[in-house]
Amino acid sequence: MLLLTPHDTQLGSNLSAMLDQVQQRFSAELLSDTACVNNLVDHVERYRGKMLRPTLVIVSAMAAGEREDLGELRGPVLTVAAVCEMVHMATLVHDDVLDDAQVRRRGATINQLRGNETAVMLGDYLISHAYHLCSSIGRTDISRAVAHATNTVCEGELLQLSNRHNLDLEERVYFEIIRRKTAALCGLCCELPVRLRHPGAEANGDQRLAQSLFAYGEKLGIAFQIVDDILDLSGDEHTVGKSVARDLAKGKLTLPVIRHLQQADTAEREVVAGLLARAAEEGLDDSAAQQIAHTVADRVTDSGAMDYARQWARRLVDQATEEVLSAIKPSPARDLMQAMAGAVIDRRF
Repeated sequence: MLLLTPHDTQLGSNLSAMLDQVQQRFSAELLSDTACVNNLVDHVERYRGKMLRPTLVIVSAMAAGEREDLGELRGPVLTVAAVCEMVHMATLVHDDVLDDAQVRRRGATINQLRGNETAVMLGDYLISHAYHLCSSIGRTDISRAVAHATNTVCEGELLQLSNRHNLDLEERVYFEIIRRKTAALCGLCCELPVRLRHPGAEANGDQRLAQSLFAYGEKLGIAFQIVDDILDLSGDEHTVGKSVARDLAKGKLTLPVIRHLQQADTAEREVVAGLLARAAEEGLDDSAAQQIAHTVADRVTDSGAMDYARQWARRLVDQATEEVLSAIKPSPARDLMQAMAGAVIDRRF
């Protein structure tokens, strides 16, 4: 399921065919001679939803290059797209363990079905295969870039874990968390196609293009996470397609709540602090947690903090669009990159 369907039919046809090939590479790489592993991989492949990261890799390659079919770069680009999706899927499996999530893509999570131990090992399996597949490109700089982004994702998660239940969390720390845990990989997805064109982007005059595409992906990724955090607070499981209210249950303060607490008087802070404490209680069932989340969401909305978060997302999307328009010549692929940024704001899942 694409985040957005291209208006250009030829571009849409090419993109769809390439995403199919990414899925084939993904499945072929993870194929095991052990049936239990294959069963787990089959289940986790259902997590694949918007295909945002592979789409970013492919569309960035199209926009930055001369040929929509990518020519001789097609193979390496598809491999990188599969690698980035594999890293992302590994983080989803591990995130579900951290959040005690029970639903992902409207189906049971691995930890819900098989327990945390199996989920952790499956996430590790995905990560190790991502690096194995990446090594097939034969480019140390590409492999190190993927490893660096993965390290950054882990740092973001650790930073978030260290700030659980911190009612004084500052916005700057929140943005640093999501820049690392979500946006770094999105930025890499857009930058790598430029690196693939030449071993040394700087020496070939592509450094500015690589920087602009990374900035586009990073800003889009931050906006995407802000919207995700809004949906976790105000959405419902059926529409969003995964467990909601997990941020509150795990004491993770997101931008709407941070803003609300900053503006609230002492009495309101105490009320919200009490709600957050209840949401984090051991043994609280999902329906009760969702009810608390919606109560908090109502208070956050009434204070204007929800709109504040959406405005931040819109601002970042505008900045991402500016990066693309300034660095890339007009083309259907550039138009799609611009439209994808706008679609991040309006999504409901």
